[in-house]
Amino acid sequence: MGQDAGNDKVVEVFDRMAARYEKQMGLFERFVLGRARQWAVAQAEGAVLEIAVGSGLNLPLYGSQVDHIVGVDLSEGMLDIARRKVARADTARIELRQGDAQALDLPDDSVDTVVSTFTFCTIPDPKLASEEAFRVLVPGGQFVLAEHGPSTNALGRALMRVVEPLSVRFGADHLTRNPVPYLVDAGFEIDQVERTGRGGIVFRVLAHKPGTAAG
Repeated sequence: MGQDAGNDKVVEVFDRMAARYEKQMGLFERFVLGRARQWAVAQAEGAVLEIAVGSGLNLPLYGSQVDHIVGVDLSEGMLDIARRKVARADTARIELRQGDAQALDLPDDSVDTVVSTFTFCTIPDPKLASEEAFRVLVPGGQFVLAEHGPSTNALGRALMRVVEPLSVRFGADHLTRNPVPYLVDAGFEIDQVERTGRGGIVFRVLAHKPGTAAG
């Protein structure tokens, strides 16, 4: 399946589930994933790009160390929910755009932090998204990623592999992707990989673009 078809599938899935996404995700985080989202957002600073911002679950969590947030997502259904949150918050530091993490409409070396929470599982080409994140980050800029992936438990991994064809077909959700190799292949240096969550399925990853920011 090519990239365009992959994007079409992601849009179809998330437009369809937009109204119930936050309730479903909230339950999954409570009982399986833990507080990886909160951890990820706490690492962000400066000018932030959030890829696959979705319904904006992260937006209320950003602290004062963040100056500006650009949130990008393919699904207009999800973005509509995020836009309502921004309107209620009446904040000028958040900018939401319909767009593709695999082909970002941002200049090179333009953001300090890229945040990705539970997005690599559905992005059709995570390596391309990693390369785009690398491109737009300033030298020394940080990629913060929270993602689910293969369980650290052998039985859990086996079960995930059995279920995965159905999760991909109906939810565009790859259960057993390890996000770290995509970042390494894109040129990032990995600073931290921590496994958390039930069955160790959560990756908490800090990586950076080599170099020193100008100034």
